[in-house]
Parts: sequence; C-alpha cells; structure tokens
Amino acid sequence: MQNFDTIGELLRLNRPGMTLPRDLYVGEEAFRFDTEVMLKSVWLYAGTVAHVKKPGDWFIFELGSNQVIIVRGRDGEIRAFYNSCRHRGSRICETQSGSSARLACPYHFWSYGLDGKLLSARNMPEGFAKADNGLIPVALENAGGLLFVCLSDNPPPFGRAKADMAEQIGLYDMSKLKVAVQDSLIEPANWKLVMENNRECYHCDQNHPELLKSLSTYGFGKGLPEDGENDVVDDAAFDQMLEAQRQHWMKLGIYHDLIEFPEENGETGWHRVARLPLAHGAVSQTVDGKSASRIPIWAHGLNEHSSLSVWTQPNSWHHFCNDHVVTFSLTPLSADTTLLRTSWLVHEDAVEGVDYDVDHLTAVWRATNAQDSYLAAVNHQGIRTDGYRQGLYSVEEKLVDSFKTFYVDASVKAFSAA
Repeated sequence: MQNFDTIGELLRLNRPGMTLPRDLYVGEEAFRFDTEVMLKSVWLYAGTVAHVKKPGDWFIFELGSNQVIIVRGRDGEIRAFYNSCRHRGSRICETQSGSSARLACPYHFWSYGLDGKLLSARNMPEGFAKADNGLIPVALENAGGLLFVCLSDNPPPFGRAKADMAEQIGLYDMSKLKVAVQDSLIEPANWKLVMENNRECYHCDQNHPELLKSLSTYGFGKGLPEDGENDVVDDAAFDQMLEAQRQHWMKLGIYHDLIEFPEENGETGWHRVARLPLAHGAVSQTVDGKSASRIPIWAHGLNEHSSLSVWTQPNSWHHFCNDHVVTFSLTPLSADTTLLRTSWLVHEDAVEGVDYDVDHLTAVWRATNAQDSYLAAVNHQGIRTDGYRQGLYSVEEKLVDSFKTFYVDASVKAFSAA
C-alpha cells in the first residue's frame, strides 16, 4: 500500500474546535487516503430497501476503485458483493442499477445466483469447485430500511446504531415505500466540505429560502435544550413550542430523547436521530408546507407538524415526513468533486400525477442542493489559496465539529492500522 506519511503529519495538526489543515480538504494524497484507507474502515450509507424492492433488483455502490453490488435475493435477503467476476475479474454489472434473475459476467458469461453462488462456468479444469468461486461478499447491515456497507474485513460495531435508528425509522415501514425520484449531482468541492456544509444551518438564513418554508434552523446544531447554548440562543417562545410538541409526541407514543453520536465500545459516535418540529405550520418539507403525497407513510396521518431527521457519519443524512422520505448519500469522486445522490421515497401505492407531483415533491431539496453545491464550491476554492488558515467553529457549528472529530479519529485509527 502507498505510504501516507504526509497524512499522519496533517492529522497531528488537528486542533479541537477548528477546521482541518488545508491539504486534508484539497490534497490529492488526502483523497487517496480517504478512498483507499479511511472510508473503507467505517460504515457507509449506500441506499434503502426500496432501492432493491423486489428479488433480483440491484444497484451499485462505489468507493474509489471499488464497486459493490447490492442485491435482493430470491429469499428476500439483501446482500452485498464486490462487482468483480471470480474468473478473471471483469465487472459483472455495468450500469448503476437493474433487475436480473441472475448475475452474469459479460466477458465469459460466468453466472451467479442472487445469493452470490457460482451457477455456471464453462470448460473449467478437473477439480474446479463452483462452491469455492462465488462472489466475494461485502459486510452489509440494514438499520430500519437504511442499508450500510463496510469494505473492511473487520467492520466496527454496528449494534447500537442499528437499534437506535431502526426503532424510530420503523415508524415509517420502509418496506412499503418505493423510489419516486433519484437525482445525481456532481458538486465541485471535496466531499468533507459537502458534509460540513450539511452539518450546520449557520448559513441557512441567507441561503435557503425554500428550505426555511418548512424547516427551522433550530435543532441543526443550535437551539435545542440538549445543545447547552442558553446563553447564546435564548428563545423562550421556541422552548415553549418545543415542550408542547414533545408532550404531543409522548401522547402519540413517538417521543424519544435526542440521540447524538453516542460512543460504542470506545468507538467515536457516528449517528444522530432527532424528531424536530416543522416551521410555519408545515406538515411536510415542501415549498408550501403542504403534503407532497396524498398517501401517508406512517400510522399518524398527514397532519403531524414534525419530521424525523437522521444523520450518519461520514456520508449521509435523511428526513422522514408524514408523506415521503428524502435520503442523501455522498461519494468522493476526486479531490475536488463529490457525487451527491438524493432519493425521494413515497408509499408504494402512490401514483405519480395522481397522488403526488414530482416537481412539488422535489422542489425544496433540489433548490437546496443547488445552493449548497455553490457554497461548498466557493468554500473549496477559498481553502485552496495561500490565505487559508484553520478557522474557529461558531457555537452553531457543533455538528460540523462532530463530523470533523469523527473524520480525524477514524483517520488516525485507520492510519495506525494501515
């Protein structure tokens, strides 16, 4: 493996409460380290059970030179395998997604079952054992319908995160949802800057008019009692409203204390789960605050004025509304480009043009994604200059600091093990 000595030096320059050294954001060596070492050592969000709704459905998850096939088997189980034929290594699946009765290599037509077992291989020598030549599996976990993969032979613990997420996401029964729309946006910025941008709303008031029609900036790093910022954010009206909402959620049986990046077995915490009130009387994350789909996706109807938000380090965030779910995943493409995939999920019985309108469903986050792409790009461009210095996070950027801390801790551990 390549020597990453410079990365070790840069990690030692980390300062608590401050941004990373420049070359950890924009350097080519840092990009290679991230995709070849660090990101392979942690759990990464890949998609949902709705992306592989039926047996034979599959999609591709990518990280650097690695491609992973995520496929639902005939038995209903979802599995992950490297997209590499056991014969001479050819890619098997050549598009982003599809549905197949079996997985067939286009080169020499070796074929595999949906469980990864080799089914056929022509003219192989005596003693060749099909049982020893199945696809190479990749670790996969399902947390309430969100699918995570880890490319390490020794994945970190997943149990606490799985339990915490599945308990609350389970309200929405993602097995009954379908993907209505999926967008792929290439952002001209390093993936860590795209993540940092998501982890705060310090920038929201000036940049996200569509988003703020339904979402308050409170709860995204500031304003909750758990944030301990009463001396900085003093809003008695918000506190009273939040307490009233929590009493309401308790009556519905859906209240849960904020889960904020808890450690597990000494590992830095990597998941956050929070139910937050929507703003301005909204019942969904839409420009007009009205439902995007006529069919609810949970047992409490379409008039609940809240949504469930889930964040996972280091590459995803998700919002669960009464009528739809929107999920986001990041994939580093280069030192200065990042793929953002956004999926909108609705009830499987919802009919486009009858129960939901695609433009209404997607308007808020398509606008927000475009705005955030611009902000991440100008951030990346400014960091590349000689004038960049490590900057101090504001009190509203605690979730950015949490992401940075996770990145540094995971990088130090992966660097030491490499």
